[in-house]
Amino acid sequence: MNLVVYLAGEIHSPWREEIKKKSQALQLPIEFVGPMEDHDYSDVIGEEILGTQPNAFFRDEAASRVNNLRTQVLMSKADLVIALFGEKYKQWNTAMDASAAISFGKPLILIRPESLHHPLKELSQKANLTVETVESAVKALSYIFKTKD
Repeated sequence: MNLVVYLAGEIHSPWREEIKKKSQALQLPIEFVGPMEDHDYSDVIGEEILGTQPNAFFRDEAASRVNNLRTQVLMSKADLVIALFGEKYKQWNTAMDASAAISFGKPLILIRPESLHHPLKELSQKANLTVETVESAVKALSYIFKTKD
């Protein structure tokens, strides 16, 4: 059995690579998908597809439409979503993706530090599992494939 896992969350730190490497080391049969990780490309894709926009507001709107299309297509094909909330960046996209996963009925693993317990308490209650580290999320992934010893 192979799983498709959508990795939602900020694109500025290497947490995705950490999950991929740890999962690969455990030989977990997982294909990972997620948002466009090239931030500059993500910001200009709307104009590349829809043409030049009159100002920054409309550039953002055009890029959002294309990025939301990507998210919806890839997340709809995913078997599971992992959403990471970190300390450093504003996490609006992560919150949107986690909420989308819940509304699509996708199983959700939420990764967040203890310090974000209070602001994410309602979202944590909707997730299937909330953990504090990438390592714990990988252990949960591994458990999915575990059979009796």
